[in-house]
Amino acid sequence: MCNLPQATALVAGLAVAAAAYAGRYSILAWQAFKARPPALRRFYEGGFQSAMSRREAALILGVRESTPMDKIREAHRRVMVANHPDAGGSHYLASKINEAKELMLGKKKGNGSVF
Repeated sequence: MCNLPQATALVAGLAVAAAAYAGRYSILAWQAFKARPPALRRFYEGGFQSAMSRREAALILGVRESTPMDKIREAHRRVMVANHPDAGGSHYLASKINEAKELMLGKKKGNGSVF
């Protein structure tokens, strides 16, 4: 038979091993969660105004209204790659994305759309 001190040591050892295994699993799960691709982000779903505002332009590009110019260019590239007409996207959406970039960079005033 097994005496009580040996059984207690065995149970304690198994508990420590289970805690270590659970900790390792949670660390790996957290690292996988942090490394998920940015493609899972949601983009602006549309419903365009007749005259694009700075707020709408920021929503289209997925940035804040106070975002620096280099980040606006990066966001424009990311959204344009996802919606480019040569890759099966729409010409209309591409023009709205370009209009949003121009408005956010200050190259164009929000006075209306080509379409």
